[in-house]
Amino acid sequence: MRTDLRISWDIPATPPGLAGRLERFMGPGKSRSESVVETVGLLGCTALLAAGVWHSGVARDWSTAQLVVVALAGLDLIGGVLTNATNAAKRWYHRADPPARRARLLFVSAHLVHLAAMGLFVLSGDLAWTLANAALLLGGAVTVEFAPVHLRRPVAMAALMAAVLINLFWLPLPLALAWFAPLFFLKLLVCHLVPEAPLEAGRDD
Repeated sequence: MRTDLRISWDIPATPPGLAGRLERFMGPGKSRSESVVETVGLLGCTALLAAGVWHSGVARDWSTAQLVVVALAGLDLIGGVLTNATNAAKRWYHRADPPARRARLLFVSAHLVHLAAMGLFVLSGDLAWTLANAALLLGGAVTVEFAPVHLRRPVAMAALMAAVLINLFWLPLPLALAWFAPLFFLKLLVCHLVPEAPLEAGRDD
């Protein structure tokens, strides 16, 4: 038994109204250190992504609207990977509440909008890319969500790797967008759907 670690599923109360809804969306009770890591990670990885996209040269051929879509997708995916990996998000999205499963699957399904925006707008109407990734997303999500709980982590990793490999070899994108599939499926299939225990450092009684 690990005495230096403890697991806490306690979800703090949230305020009413918009503030409470936002806090629940991000995960109630986020610690200051979690917020610091999220902020530093978001700023650092966004800067790396922006530099890489610009260095590729492809972005110079995009319209302003396409640049905006790519920028918003990058911010959402980087921020989403970090937020969904926090203890606060794990407690909330994997709480012992029957509607939680539906909420997780609805959250994942809402990201079909990301695929539509990238495939039909940034990729100039690439319907095959859009539909193939939609199938990978929904199929992977259902597989992870309904797997036995002790297998969800390796099942999610297998689904992530399969989606990334299929994108690399059969649904390739320009170098400036090669980051999209790995971050997209990492955020949703692993960070969001895997019910990991919210670990904290043990405290002396």
